Amino acid sequence: MSSSQFDHKLGGPSLAFQPLYQQVAEYIKQLIVERRWQPGEMLPSEFKLADEFNVSQGTVRKALTLLTDTKIVSRRQGVGTFVSEHTAQDALFRFFPLQADGKGADLPKAELLSQEQIDPPEVLQVALAISAKEKVAKLKRRRILDNEFCMLETIFLPAKFFPAIEKREDIPHTLYHFYQTDYNQTVFKTRDSIKAVLATKSDAKSLGVEKGAPLLLVTRITESIDGKLIEYRESKCRTDHYHYQVELD
Repeated sequence: MSSSQFDHKLGGPSLAFQPLYQQVAEYIKQLIVERRWQPGEMLPSEFKLADEFNVSQGTVRKALTLLTDTKIVSRRQGVGTFVSEHTAQDALFRFFPLQADGKGADLPKAELLSQEQIDPPEVLQVALAISAKEKVAKLKRRRILDNEFCMLETIFLPAKFFPAIEKREDIPHTLYHFYQTDYNQTVFKTRDSIKAVLATKSDAKSLGVEKGAPLLLVTRITESIDGKLIEYRESKCRTDHYHYQVELD
């Protein structure tokens, strides 16, 4: 497929200036966004993709390598290439970095405390690039590790991407898999900001610590595979015997 044909399909003239393998990668990503292939589904072979796009197998291979590096797809040796899926195991190692001291990674449970729809304050309008007229779902949760409350979470989701989520009674522990399967919103990357704060009276009661105890406030902005800002969350984490661990690759 020529650059102009890719340019037409992807709807952006800037792509014509990218190497062909990057254009192929963008096109495959767009097809994933459009659910041509479902999360966890195997893509056609490199030969079939090359034939469909009218490019070389080498170009397809480089495109798939790029998508693998950005975790949009994953490769299984001797099997094939699959659309990445946010399973509980994936969420554990990529998106929940709080760990108990002296212990390995463990997936926490979540207790849903409240859910409602609100008008976004200015901080949310900026963080999620939305207008004051747009509605936002607000979820409050308490996370549990080793039968102990370790984190308070307040999660904000644009209603246009998550219609009526605040009315759901079946919200699971692992949200990113839920976003993907029920709302077609696949998390691509997150950006965390961390600062030290002191526990308020309400924090202390919820987490079982003393008022004024040191906590970590983690502010996260989450971006979908197609570049939308889909989540803003604030998490208050205990530090008495927990630590925040991040692995960079």
